[in-house]
Amino acid sequence: MTSSGHHPIPVRRGHLREAAEKIEQATGMRVEIIGGTLVMSPSPSGKHAGIVIDLRDAIRPGVAAVYEAYENVSVPMLDDPDDYSTPDLTIGPRAFKEEDGWLLDADAVALAVEVISPNERLKGINEKTAWYAAAGVSRLLQVDPRTGTWSLFTRPGEGEYRGVVHGKYGEDVPLPKELGGDLSTSGLPLYGTQPGN
Repeated sequence: MTSSGHHPIPVRRGHLREAAEKIEQATGMRVEIIGGTLVMSPSPSGKHAGIVIDLRDAIRPGVAAVYEAYENVSVPMLDDPDDYSTPDLTIGPRAFKEEDGWLLDADAVALAVEVISPNERLKGINEKTAWYAAAGVSRLLQVDPRTGTWSLFTRPGEGEYRGVVHGKYGEDVPLPKELGGDLSTSGLPLYGTQPGN
């Protein structure tokens, strides 16, 4: 996840995606629409981006042939393409590579991965977790380099995840076999530290 800021912009419902696209083009900021609110985020830090790459590289070799690991793919809320989120990493159908569209339906997402940013607030993290559950994303992995912890949310229903496993860096994330099985978190960096420290 990237740091978010809420900025009131007068936009009519049904035109949020158009507004989001214009803001992205004008500012270069990442824009998501979470629960009808435009959420703007600056580009992630190098460390944040590196964690996403490390996770992608660790997951990709073990996933079933029907899946692929994507960056910059957005997931819409069911029946509302003007309400979407863009996970840092998305595991979804390999066939999506042939699509012209940029929205991957939540029920096709095998795993969404969000890397928490240094200044991310608990309220925003909780809102986005609830959003993914309401959208029906089957698994959400949150990695928090501020604390060296991770959380795997599963079994979405009624706007919340009914299953959650928490762990620390160095402990494997228990992913199913079709997603490569246990995912190592050893070697993932913390914010505010330099390699070798």
